[in-house]
Amino acid sequence: MEKASPTVLIVEDDAEIRSLVADLLGREGFIVREAANAVAMDELLARMRPDLLVLDIMLPGEDGLSICRRIRAANNIPILMLTAKGDVIDRVVGLEMGADDYLVKPFGPRELLARVRALLRRASAVSAPMSSTMRRFAFDRFVIDLDARLLVDAEGIPLALTSAEFDLLACFVGRPRRVLTRDQILDWVHGRAAEPFDRTVDVLISRMRKKFDAASPGSNLISTIRNGGYLFTALVRQVP
Repeated sequence: MEKASPTVLIVEDDAEIRSLVADLLGREGFIVREAANAVAMDELLARMRPDLLVLDIMLPGEDGLSICRRIRAANNIPILMLTAKGDVIDRVVGLEMGADDYLVKPFGPRELLARVRALLRRASAVSAPMSSTMRRFAFDRFVIDLDARLLVDAEGIPLALTSAEFDLLACFVGRPRRVLTRDQILDWVHGRAAEPFDRTVDVLISRMRKKFDAASPGSNLISTIRNGGYLFTALVRQVP
């Protein structure tokens, strides 16, 4: 059976931008749904579950940051936030709310498609069939399955991670007890799609620390190295 095309929900109040993005994604084979505000978005979400949400920050009524936080609390739909040029604070807060990536307006069609496809690739790995040679690693009180894109604690309870958070953790697990610079981490997580001096890494690190601390208090698995970057302190071992 042929696999259905991914569905992208665009939440953008600017009709011209919304139409341009919808036309571009539609021409590339995506199923596109559109909403001008949170109310229209909620009506659509009650009937369908998109594979990706393209979410503008500046919306009438409930803004994009509030929507992002609400959506993230309920599920792990990949979220690509649209931000105005120069609004660094909004981009950082958006990542803190749980967004997986952001795109600064004005943006080119190639960059939009690259971001959308990258997020969908990460998300699709979650539902991929398990193989007999799965890469599973244990550290502290956790086990990570890189192929199933799953992190569980000592009781086997899954920890909810966004795509970007999982990619960050995979980067650390593959390079334990080694200092990694922000640029190296950005290469892994975003493929250098981010801007120089980008704070994406810092925000993701902060989010992961909070999740680790909640599940394993005092573990201190990620250390900040002054003028160096970050160090994953855990002893990592491969497990069946």
